[in-house]
Amino acid sequence: MKKISILGSTGSIGRQGLEVIKSNGEKVVALACGSNIEILSKQIETFKPELVSVSTEENANLLATKYPSVEVVWGREGLIAVAESEADILLNGIMGMVGLEPTYRAILKGRDIALANKETLVAGGNLIMDAVKRNGVRLLPVDSEHSAIFQALNSYSGTRSTSEVIRRVILTASGGPFRGYSKEELENVTLEEALNHPNWSMGKKITVDSATMMNKGLEVIEAKWLFDLDLSQIDVHVHPESIIHSAVEFVDGGIIAQMGVPDMKVPIAYALNYGERVSLGEGKTQYTDLFEIGRLTFEKPDFSTFRCLAMAFAASEEGKSYPVVLNSANEELVNLFLKGEIRFIDIQNNLQNVLEKHQPVELSGLEDILAMDQEVRTKVRRKIW
Repeated sequence: MKKISILGSTGSIGRQGLEVIKSNGEKVVALACGSNIEILSKQIETFKPELVSVSTEENANLLATKYPSVEVVWGREGLIAVAESEADILLNGIMGMVGLEPTYRAILKGRDIALANKETLVAGGNLIMDAVKRNGVRLLPVDSEHSAIFQALNSYSGTRSTSEVIRRVILTASGGPFRGYSKEELENVTLEEALNHPNWSMGKKITVDSATMMNKGLEVIEAKWLFDLDLSQIDVHVHPESIIHSAVEFVDGGIIAQMGVPDMKVPIAYALNYGERVSLGEGKTQYTDLFEIGRLTFEKPDFSTFRCLAMAFAASEEGKSYPVVLNSANEELVNLFLKGEIRFIDIQNNLQNVLEKHQPVELSGLEDILAMDQEVRTKVRRKIW
């Protein structure tokens, strides 16, 4: 029986992961969440983990009293404890830069990673991929786009490296709620409109990122690291139907795409059960009716209107500390937007100002990355841009 730990167990990825686990009978050994102890309590009762972590000591004490047979930890050390727990695979469904360190610690302990945390590779790509190689673990993508690329690449069984046989990857994007908008129209969009994604049900931060197209920019950087690609090999296609989740074009001109209705349980199950195709549970599998869909359409992304996507390409191309600054500043700016302190358009306007003023430096390890992250966040919180 496979043993699984989860970071972000009460979030969208974590909850869907637990549905997949319940359907297939794996063992949950550890869970971590932020502050939603009501949902976590139900998960403890259902899955009976040995270890749980929450964000605050107060909530940890409440859970320890309620579940005396469970080890309860909290904060940064709690996340690391869950990441390093005796599991076969860690599902990282946590949101934001906070996911980097526990992922790194889990890799050093020899755990396979089912990764839904983009920020881990955006900010720490070189660090993480080096650790993956040195420790002989598998990094299995959970984002639907990267899972699609991963599945398409698994069709290749030749002796040449995948980087030699890939012409490009086609990274699809829904276009979000503001597809087709002009720069002027973005000036007046509301929080409610930004959170109204046409195809996917996700957390607030990632939904706003989808609306600005920063989410696709982060995925570009993630794909670069996961599949050892040049940025020139990554081609973003806006695909409103969200049926083709991404594709790979090989040097012979053949394109292999992974398709299906939008359902995150599919890439989650593929990662957690890598090498096997498993049921998502009785009555829970969604099948694709191509006659009902009718047609699949594609558009070029508007880099001039949705500048976050262009900034992500540029930050990755420049390297050094730019990707960390891009990610950290964006997280804080989205948070300011969610709190009503800046407008939607100000996310990309202020991000551009932060990047233009940044003096890049080489980051040699985890501590350097975390220090740069905190420096950028402090500036953005003080609205120094």
